[in-house]
Amino acid sequence: MVIYAPAALLLLAFCVSVSRERRKFSNAVILGLAVLCALAGLLYSMVASGSASARVVAVSLLVPGAVAVLVLTYFLFLNGVRMLRKEGKSPSNLLSLLSALAILAVLALLAVAAVLRTPVLIGVAATAGGLALYFSFLFLCFVCYAFLYGRLLVRRRADFVVVLGSGLVGGSTVPPLLASRLKRGREVHARLSRRGGSPVLITSGGQGPDEDLPESHAMADHLVAEGFPAHLIEREDRSTTTEENLRFSKAIMEEANPGYRCVVVTNNYHAFRAALTARRVRIRGQVVGAPTAAYFWPNATIREFTAVLMDYRRSNAVMCLLIVLGGVAAWWTRLR
Repeated sequence: MVIYAPAALLLLAFCVSVSRERRKFSNAVILGLAVLCALAGLLYSMVASGSASARVVAVSLLVPGAVAVLVLTYFLFLNGVRMLRKEGKSPSNLLSLLSALAILAVLALLAVAAVLRTPVLIGVAATAGGLALYFSFLFLCFVCYAFLYGRLLVRRRADFVVVLGSGLVGGSTVPPLLASRLKRGREVHARLSRRGGSPVLITSGGQGPDEDLPESHAMADHLVAEGFPAHLIEREDRSTTTEENLRFSKAIMEEANPGYRCVVVTNNYHAFRAALTARRVRIRGQVVGAPTAAYFWPNATIREFTAVLMDYRRSNAVMCLLIVLGGVAAWWTRLR
């Protein structure tokens, strides 16, 4: 049982960290490390048992992993093609397709290095493989914890419900993606109201260069048309980014009620990153997500993950540098 002690300690640390503050990316990493240590302990105990069947089982666990990589690559490729057809050719819509091509490139490089065994190829393959494992681990941590975060309970009482904007169609029309956020905001508001409160719903979003009016005004009009009381709506119409959405909404809430509590509403793929941003700007509240079209989710999740990596670019740069140095060491060792 000692072999599982690191996993148990990491799981305990994860539980303590989540109970104190659930809006941290470190929670995702700690949970991922706990699972990794548990799997490593399981494999070690199976191999150390010395039986032939245990070794066969341990090796066979690697086969589903290899198959999963190939299936994931195929899925990302199909999703990338579908995104281009449905959403158009823009850099953000290419992420699924580029991810599939990157996986294929790394696999091809590893195969060529294994066959040719030249020092340069071994060093490059070691670097590429290390980077791929590092970012794959972080991505799995991000996806799994984002899924878990979206299912954690939020406060039973809140003074405000903040719905984040996401752009208009034709300069003035609320698109389905934003409509799903507004619907979720209404549901949250109704639940809070049934518990005895009378929260204010803040629509948050400024006016883009191709929009005829601020997003928040179009969102408010949409809510009123759906029967939501106009006097319970507050408009935040200056923001252009998620961080500004939250900062400017925070100013409105603090002015009305310095001790406020809130619930922030966005789409499910965006909820965890919005929560990280909410923590950074010291918003007193959690984030909930609205449903998103299935074909849109993979590409959007990759985009959110990329944005999180940029938020932690210093620590990621250090890790990447260490991995590159490991590749150089592999090249140098082979060269000698």
